[in-house]
Amino acid sequence: MLRFILSFFGGIFSWIVTGAVFAALTVGAVFWMYARDLPDHEYLAQYTPKTISRIYSGEGRLMDEFATERRIFAPIEEIPDVVKTAFISAEDKNFYSHQGFDARGMAGALWDAIKSRGKNLRGASTIPQQVAKNFLLGGERTAERKIKELVLATRLVDTLSKDKILELYLNEIDLGFLSFGVASAAQTYFNKTLSELTVEEAAYLAALPKAPYSYHPVHNRDAAIDRRNYVLREMFQNGYIDEAALKVAQAAPLKTVQSGDYASFKSGLPPRDYFTDEIRRQLSKSFGEAEFFGGGLTIRATVDPEMQDQASTALQEALESYDRNLGVWRGTKQVIEAAELGNEEKWRAALAEAEVPRDVAGWLPAVVLELGETSARIGIEGVSDDEDGHWIPAEDVTWAKKRLADGKLGPKAKVAGDLVSVGDVVLVAALANEDGTFKRWSLRQVPEVQGGFMAMDVNTGRVIAMQGGFSYQSSVFNRATQAQRQPGSSFKPFVYAAALDSGFSPATIIVDAPIEVDTPQGLWRPKNASNKFYGPTPMRTGIEQSRNLMTVRIAQEITMRTVAGYAERFGVYDRLEPFLANSLGAQETTLFKMVAAYAMFANGGERVEPTLVDRVQDRWGRTVYRHDQRTCDDCKLASLDPGAAPRIASNRERVMDAVTAYQLTSMLQGVVQRGSGSGVRLPVPTGGKTGTTNDAKDVWFIGFTSNIVAGCYMGYDQPRSLGRGAYGGTLCVPVFNAFMQEAVKKYGGSEFKVPAGGHFIKINRFTGERLPDDVSGDFVQAEFFRDGEIPIFGIGAMVDGGFAMGQNLPLFAYGELGGDEGGTTVTTSTGQTKVIPKKADFGTLSSGGLY
Repeated sequence: MLRFILSFFGGIFSWIVTGAVFAALTVGAVFWMYARDLPDHEYLAQYTPKTISRIYSGEGRLMDEFATERRIFAPIEEIPDVVKTAFISAEDKNFYSHQGFDARGMAGALWDAIKSRGKNLRGASTIPQQVAKNFLLGGERTAERKIKELVLATRLVDTLSKDKILELYLNEIDLGFLSFGVASAAQTYFNKTLSELTVEEAAYLAALPKAPYSYHPVHNRDAAIDRRNYVLREMFQNGYIDEAALKVAQAAPLKTVQSGDYASFKSGLPPRDYFTDEIRRQLSKSFGEAEFFGGGLTIRATVDPEMQDQASTALQEALESYDRNLGVWRGTKQVIEAAELGNEEKWRAALAEAEVPRDVAGWLPAVVLELGETSARIGIEGVSDDEDGHWIPAEDVTWAKKRLADGKLGPKAKVAGDLVSVGDVVLVAALANEDGTFKRWSLRQVPEVQGGFMAMDVNTGRVIAMQGGFSYQSSVFNRATQAQRQPGSSFKPFVYAAALDSGFSPATIIVDAPIEVDTPQGLWRPKNASNKFYGPTPMRTGIEQSRNLMTVRIAQEITMRTVAGYAERFGVYDRLEPFLANSLGAQETTLFKMVAAYAMFANGGERVEPTLVDRVQDRWGRTVYRHDQRTCDDCKLASLDPGAAPRIASNRERVMDAVTAYQLTSMLQGVVQRGSGSGVRLPVPTGGKTGTTNDAKDVWFIGFTSNIVAGCYMGYDQPRSLGRGAYGGTLCVPVFNAFMQEAVKKYGGSEFKVPAGGHFIKINRFTGERLPDDVSGDFVQAEFFRDGEIPIFGIGAMVDGGFAMGQNLPLFAYGELGGDEGGTTVTTSTGQTKVIPKKADFGTLSSGGLY
């Protein structure tokens, strides 16, 4: 009997052992099978997560940041113990003792699931398992993935230190609001660095990996506090905090950015603008979008914040002034429902959601709450209401007519109700009295007309200011770099530069007379802006007074292929079609290219590449791009002689002859002194050129001092006429003037450098005749000529471009304005004043040229 019993139990034991062996072999086979094709885990030792790329000003001020995953990488040495222990307590309390997986924790999770009949399912993944899942496998919930996860977790522990695994985990984990990693989450939820976090704040972050949006600090506040307190209890039980700290932390309220307890990190950043967005656009092409948005680049921008503010203000004031003079009210076309207007909390919440620009200095969103007999009561974002309320008075609306739904204009407004209705979202600005005290609120609107402005250093190419439109938040399209527009007469300097290098001089006489050109599209008859003709005229006068007919004759004489070569060499065009109309700026280009090209006039003819970025460093601080390639050997010396400045060596390409550059610069100074740019008022020598296209669809002014070049363009996005009186000199010159007055205070200016290889000769600027060296007067102009060149003066140097001149044309100029009506007073070649009788009429020519 005993033998039978022993034999029976022995057989059962044998079957158990055999079954266990087969089970072990089966499990081993399963693990072996899934372990064959696992991802390579060893690369994690050199893993570089996606991190934020940041743009800083030259002064080191953070301007903007870009990322697809908002992550700030924190080495394990910089992560405080309170953060480490909070996550270990919440996610893997045996982290430092197990070998990749926690068998005890897995058994406990299984037992809980059995007891609850599947209702209480909790994860038992360790931190190494989560690293394996997040980095190498993916998030699908299958048995196959779990097996692979276990295998990889053990391999990770064998390959990497526990601290390295914890570093990967704490920098990769998604903690909600697009915040990846603990450093980014600390900033998102508390606007703090990791070292500034309290115990309860660290515990809240550790509560989030399980389900970030299930523990939202506002929408799921009670659940968030319960989960935070659970983490705190785990920290206490694991010996990381004492009982006193536990009680204090659990009693602490949950204060977060989302609850309004702290200002958000982004609220401390300036609003995104055209400058930083253009850096994003350019560097995404240069480095690739993946590297730009995830490479953790540190970008040092060239922007001068003070000058950028001045540029945006100058352009905005000009655009708004033009729009207001049209007298048409369009508003924002946004309305808040009447049901929400009776409750301040509701209308403020609705107003905060309104999509209106908030990046225009001094402008605030508002909503019309009620209409009085003559005024309108408004509620203003960020401005508390008082007993009297805030009102738009009748006197503020009399400038405008409302654009009606059918597109027609209503009558001129007399009361506020003629322009606005209850519920209308509007923009307002506070007006002040002369003594600075508050006067009243005034309606504002984003202009339909748009424009761009850009300024850069003529010697380095550093762009110090760029404004691509009225408001970035109302339109992200950058009109300084992306808008292709006709430059009009602002292109003419490139024609004159080509002529000066082709044997012309500022004193060369060009015939200003009617021209007819037979083209495939029909007969082209260019004309001057004045519809008048001035006969043989010195070349300088041609550019000062922006004479179209003279420009066309010059282009015909030197050939358009020569002009095209110069335009392409300066970077104005990739390819300029060799049509005569293009000598008047008919082919489209960008303000960015034009301003960069003018810089080469100002710096004496050396190539300069415009840049918005001084330097780019990678995540390890290595410089991967530097714009300024000039060398400064003296900068390496311990000291310099008293009064000596460091010498900077430049090997830049020469784009044009230095003498030509100075001649052209002198002629462009004449444009500012006597011509279409005479509205410029600066205390330093300044040159520039206006541009106005047919029907005034585009107006330009680009000007420069010895240090700074700046340009302005204005026009409708869908080109149409700006109306009578719209010229580069009337619309863009004031923008340039307002900006440069401040720029000169900061950057200074001097006489333009006179190059070697030339000499001055006095000529009569009206006739081109040579004058004695001792002559002085308004008609005298000292022109710069090349050494060794024997200039021809007066009619002997006349150029007609091969076109017939016609008869009865004057052989002298009519003074500065070139008037051709009867009784015009002019200055002759001898400096005498004469009255010229009315001359013959050439008739009316059809439109064709640009001016």
